Amino acid sequence: MMNIYCGNLSYQLTDDELREAFAPFGEVASAKVIMDRDTGRSKGFGFVEMPDRAAAESAIEQLNGQDLKGRALRVN
Repeated sequence: MMNIYCGNLSYQLTDDELREAFAPFGEVASAKVIMDRDTGRSKGFGFVEMPDRAAAESAIEQLNGQDLKGRALRVN
């Protein structure tokens, strides 16, 4: 299982949209946008878990720097 950090996310991005961005690369076990407890707004980062290491590394390589909802993703 590989836990992938995703930064510089759009504040409007949902867990499902984050999952959809990674789905073409392989199975996504979970996708979670981290929310601020006080405001309920996104903190602008999240985590994606992928069971297949090769698929996860491919996703990191392909998605890092790509535009998602107007923001350049930071994936590592």
